[in-house]
Amino acid sequence: MLEGVNVALGVTGSIAAVKTVELAHELRRQGAAVRGVMTGSAGGIIHPWAVEFATENEVVTEITGSVEHVELCGYDGWADVLLIAPATANTVGKIASAVDDTPVTTCATTALGADTPIVIAPAMHEPMYDHPGVLEAIETVEEWGVEFVDPRIEEGKAKIASEEAIVADVARAAGDRPLEGDHVVVTSGATSESIDPVRVITNRSSGKMGRAVANACYVRGADVTLVHDGPDVPYADVREVESADEMLAATRAACDDADALVSAAAIGDYTVETSDEKIRSGQELTLELEPTPKLIDEIRSARPDLPIVGFKTETSGDEPAMIEQARTTLERADLAFVVANDASVMGADRTSALLVHAGDVARYEGSKAGLGSEIAASIAAVLESSTPTN
Repeated sequence: MLEGVNVALGVTGSIAAVKTVELAHELRRQGAAVRGVMTGSAGGIIHPWAVEFATENEVVTEITGSVEHVELCGYDGWADVLLIAPATANTVGKIASAVDDTPVTTCATTALGADTPIVIAPAMHEPMYDHPGVLEAIETVEEWGVEFVDPRIEEGKAKIASEEAIVADVARAAGDRPLEGDHVVVTSGATSESIDPVRVITNRSSGKMGRAVANACYVRGADVTLVHDGPDVPYADVREVESADEMLAATRAACDDADALVSAAAIGDYTVETSDEKIRSGQELTLELEPTPKLIDEIRSARPDLPIVGFKTETSGDEPAMIEQARTTLERADLAFVVANDASVMGADRTSALLVHAGDVARYEGSKAGLGSEIAASIAAVLESSTPTN
């Protein structure tokens, strides 16, 4: 996600600085090169040597005659993005007032002047976060184009955002945004049909692929709605659903103003009449299954011109058969393209897939995150080609 991106990591004097080492490791795991910049207060919480170890680079703890702030964040500086995590109320206020009395705030002023992207992850006690002056400072800095990663409000504290949220916002700030201003709806994971209050009919989909697509679209600038039976994620507006009917209703509502739909969910093909009480075990039981509506057909009927990406999962392992089935779906619902794969990749982190377009087929093998990036890039190309030119 961050391959080739240089991140200057500013660390200030919040207790959340203890998380800096793992954050630096995660940035590097995602492909970034990282150099640390620390305030004196931060050095009282975590030793600069720990940050040096985590980044494998020397840490800036003071601004010297080498003008480290300019070398890092100035015109043609080393950094592609300045990430301040954690950022205290004190630091946010100083940035808003152009006060340069620490290496971190001096780098921030320099980055703002040089138009180097800045991402800030605040961390402080909740009453400090609610202070009118702090809120005003955040609003001021946001108006200058700085991205804030919202903290998690827990136990009376505005805790630093998750590594997943910070990494996604860094990638969004540092990269191109071909989906800026577009609303992409993604369905993901399995649906469940209730047999009784205890039992359900479902499938083995983990939702990893759909979440990877949602993340990749967010990184490319999109506003993302994720419809799934799964956890909240920091990069999307989540609509939580369980059954196929609930997923269809939520997706239909989300697509009212959508620019594209990615139907990655493994939606149950059948539903069953639900018993109000638990069915007792030990008896022979026959379930009468009824087919569920096809989501992509329903959305296509409501939005004839909406670009829709479909997924087609098969179990044969026969590539020509997979392509044939994908093309049948592509033509029936007038889809932008179809991602075809084998059921064996369900739940795995890696995948192999065929991106079936009207005129060609592209093969992909690698991580689901990588495939999500390929799909997001293809969506951007589809939307660009469908935009009228003057």
